[in-house]
Amino acid sequence: MERRRRSLPLIAAAAAFLVVAAMPYPGEAATPLRKDYYDKSCSNLEAIVREEVARKINETVVTIPATLRLVFHDCMVGGCDAAVLIASKNNDAEKDAEDNESLAGDGFDTINRVKTAVERSCPGVVSCADIIQLAARDVVFLSKGPYWSVELGRRDSLVSRASDVKGKLPDPDMHVKELSPLFQRSGFSPDDMVALSGAHTVGFAHCTRFLKRLYNYSSSTPTDPSFNPDYAQQLKQACPPNVGETIAVNMDPVSPITFDNKYYTNLQYGLGLFTSDQVLYTDGATKEIVDKFAGNQKEFFDAFVAAMIKLGRLGVKTGNDGEIRKVCTAFNH
Repeated sequence: MERRRRSLPLIAAAAAFLVVAAMPYPGEAATPLRKDYYDKSCSNLEAIVREEVARKINETVVTIPATLRLVFHDCMVGGCDAAVLIASKNNDAEKDAEDNESLAGDGFDTINRVKTAVERSCPGVVSCADIIQLAARDVVFLSKGPYWSVELGRRDSLVSRASDVKGKLPDPDMHVKELSPLFQRSGFSPDDMVALSGAHTVGFAHCTRFLKRLYNYSSSTPTDPSFNPDYAQQLKQACPPNVGETIAVNMDPVSPITFDNKYYTNLQYGLGLFTSDQVLYTDGATKEIVDKFAGNQKEFFDAFVAAMIKLGRLGVKTGNDGEIRKVCTAFNH
């Protein structure tokens, strides 16, 4: 079938505002997490987090994708335990790993600001791991995405090693046959994988992460043919072959700071920035899921919430397996 074409530049469309109730899953009863975990020990927790996150977004919209990415990069490596926040003098903590070098400073800053505010009100009570989850939910909600009740009660990790990261996170050049086992390993279905990829509806990517698709796809075809040709031309103007490492473009050229389902309609028009985005549409194993989410934003929101709750249950630390850090960037001992 011939690829549908759009005239570019693209115009942002308004997203519908939806509130999605958290849905139960198999095994929900088994999780040690509870939505009311801090109701007595820090009753104003959610209001504090929301206020600090909103303030940070007002300073820079980079807060939205930067904070959301922290959840995925934290949970997929050893579980949701804030190990990704640790600052190491020897540069050997999780955040120092090559796959985490692209994490934006505004995400870390958001969590640190929220933690400082929470500590003023409820000292020594709320984990950094839980703050990451709450802040991520709030950046989604405040950018017109779904709202869900966050399960709480995680403790913070006692270790953070850069060596633990390799092979745990998706690479921009991966195809579905490589992406699927990576997600399946953590208990995610194909729907979960495609829904979590929808986080790319907000944020930006450095040109260096996708230059190969633009200029060196193959010896006979320099530019990846799955790119919309007009979009590829725009990207080449923004990202010349010798582009600097700091230059970045929006992941979603239609509505880059709105959490909506435009990511999926973009894929239908060849506007996926990474190989790992566009293959979700070109591969028959996931194409129908992309079409489903492109055609129904509520289906995407429901699936995203389900996947985020599942993600938030990975490798949870409780009791002596963790601690409540006083400062998110350092262990207590």
